[in-house]
Amino acid sequence: MSKKAAPSNADADADTNADADAGPGTALILLHGGGPGVDARSNWATVRSRLSAAFQCIAPDLLGFGTHLSVGETTDGSPQGPHAWARARARQVLSVLDDHRLERVHVLGNSAAGGAAALALMAEAPERVDRAVLMGGAGTGPLPRAIPFYDRPTRESMRVTLSRLVADEEAHRDHLDDLSLLRLEQALRPGAEEAFRSMFTEAADGPPPVDLTTIRTPVLALHGELDRISPVAVSERLVEVLPAGRLKVVPGAGHWIHVDRPDEFCTLVGEFLTA
Repeated sequence: MSKKAAPSNADADADTNADADAGPGTALILLHGGGPGVDARSNWATVRSRLSAAFQCIAPDLLGFGTHLSVGETTDGSPQGPHAWARARARQVLSVLDDHRLERVHVLGNSAAGGAAALALMAEAPERVDRAVLMGGAGTGPLPRAIPFYDRPTRESMRVTLSRLVADEEAHRDHLDDLSLLRLEQALRPGAEEAFRSMFTEAADGPPPVDLTTIRTPVLALHGELDRISPVAVSERLVEVLPAGRLKVVPGAGHWIHVDRPDEFCTLVGEFLTA
């Protein structure tokens, strides 16, 4: 059964822009993906309730998206290039942890925004992360040849962009239809395109990529067998470099494992984080 897209994260915490659940277990920071118009609440809608039954889930809108898109974040002085954005978001997550008085947490990072931020966080503050689950290669593959959606910013192109994230578009038709409306509206907000394009700009004087060999946090890399955004080989290379990394390829899933295989996804995440 398809699931409706959740509303925008408009009622998130005013200071941290992090939507929090008072779950029973260790805090789990949910870091959403980096597609146009994304926000935390809609990104995790298909699995949030189940994860919240086992963990204290906190889901911030990452810098450049959702409630964290402001004029100050899209003008001169904002991050330029994927490495700068990842480090800025890692610092943002540290602020979220401090605001919530959390010393040590688990992290679940989705793709090139959340996954890359999680890697930067573990490199910068390894003592704050107990275990991490990364999805879809965590932004460690090559930059896309073209910027998704914004060269033709219509509902139809947004729908096409989202359909590539799942293995079987027909299985999620209603969910994708609803989500395309929400994300189109958010992607067309003032400053959203400028911020998004700057995330894929190669900055010659920008920071270097995270040194993955220094990350000793236990990491589970999840990758959909039918991922059309990032091939499985990206996650294979990632776990080869991470000192404590392991890979699980999920059969029948695309880039959005949590949408294509929500039950299996939650089981894998829960088992790894509580091991």
